[in-house]
Amino acid sequence: MFGARKNGNVTFHKFKNADKGKGKLTAKIIAVIVILLVLVCESYYSIQEEEQAVVCTFGSPKAVTAPGLHFKIPFIQTVDKVNTTIQGFSIGYHADGEEEDAMMITSDYNFIFVDFYAEYRVTDPVKALYASRNPEEILKNIAQNCIRTTIGSYSVDSVLTTGKNEIQSNIKQMILDKLEDYDIGIQLVNITIQDATPPTAEVENAFKEVETAKQGKETALNNANKYRNEQIPNAEAEADKILQDAEARKQERINEADGQAARFNSMYQEYAKYPEVTKKRMFYEAMENILPDVKVVIQSKDGSTNTVLPLDSFVSGSNAAGDTAEDNTVSEEEQDGE
Repeated sequence: MFGARKNGNVTFHKFKNADKGKGKLTAKIIAVIVILLVLVCESYYSIQEEEQAVVCTFGSPKAVTAPGLHFKIPFIQTVDKVNTTIQGFSIGYHADGEEEDAMMITSDYNFIFVDFYAEYRVTDPVKALYASRNPEEILKNIAQNCIRTTIGSYSVDSVLTTGKNEIQSNIKQMILDKLEDYDIGIQLVNITIQDATPPTAEVENAFKEVETAKQGKETALNNANKYRNEQIPNAEAEADKILQDAEARKQERINEADGQAARFNSMYQEYAKYPEVTKKRMFYEAMENILPDVKVVIQSKDGSTNTVLPLDSFVSGSNAAGDTAEDNTVSEEEQDGE
C-alpha cells in the first residue's frame, strides 16, 4: 500500500514539474515574440506628405524629407516628426475676441487697436527642433516688436486708411531680416492686418467718413478715366480722318496745279511760235466761255440793215479767218524762208 502510494506521488510530481517546464517555455516564447514585435515596430517609421522627420543617432540629428516608410535602429535612433504645412497665429486678439496687446501708438501720438495674423512654415526641421525651445513663440515676439516699431512710424490716418499695404510689406520684410539673423528653422509666409480701429466710436465714425469720401473720389476718378479712354480713340479717329482728307485735298491741288502748269507751258510754246494767232484764239475761247448764250448784232456801214448771228457762228467764222490768216502767215514765213 505504501509503496503504491509512493509511486503515485512521484508520478504526480513528475507531471507537475513537466507542466511547470512547459509554462516557462511558453512564457519565454511569448516574451521572445513580444520582443521581436517591438523590435520590428521600432525598426520602421512613416512620413506623411505634410511632414518631415529628424532622426537622432547618439545625439547627432539628421533630417529625412522623403515621404513614405523608412528604417531606423531600434532603441538607438529616435525619430521626431515636424509639420511642414503653413501654420498661423494671431497677434493682438484671441480667437474668442478678447484683446491682447492690440493697443498701439502712432507717430502722431494717437492710440489705435490693430490686429494681425501671421502665417509661417518650417523650412529646416533640425533647427526648428534643436535651435530653440519654442520657435513659434520667438517668431511671435519678433513680430510684435516689428509691428510696434512700424506702427509707431506711421500716422493714425495711414494705419486706418491708405497705408495698410505699405505697413504690411514693411513689417514682413523686417521680420524676415530678423528671422534670418536668428536662424531658427522657420520662415514667415505672410502677415496681414485683420482689423484696425480707433479707441473711441466718434473717431472711428470720422475715419469711416474719410474712407467713404476717398472711395467716392476714386470712383469719380475711375469714371473720368473711363470716359477719357472712350473719347480718346474717337478723337484720334476723327483727327486721322481730317489729316487724310487734308492730304487728299493737298494732293488734288498739287495735281491740278501741275496740270495747269503743263497747259500753260504748252500754250506758251504755241504762243512763242505764232503770237498773234495764239492771242486771237485765246481771246475767242475766253469769250466763248464767258458769253456762251450772247448773240451779236452786226450793222452795215450805211445803217440800213442789221444781221443777228449766234456767237458760236461768229467764233467759228473768226476761227476760220484766224486759221486762214495763220495759213497765210505760215505761207509767208515759208516764202521768206525760201
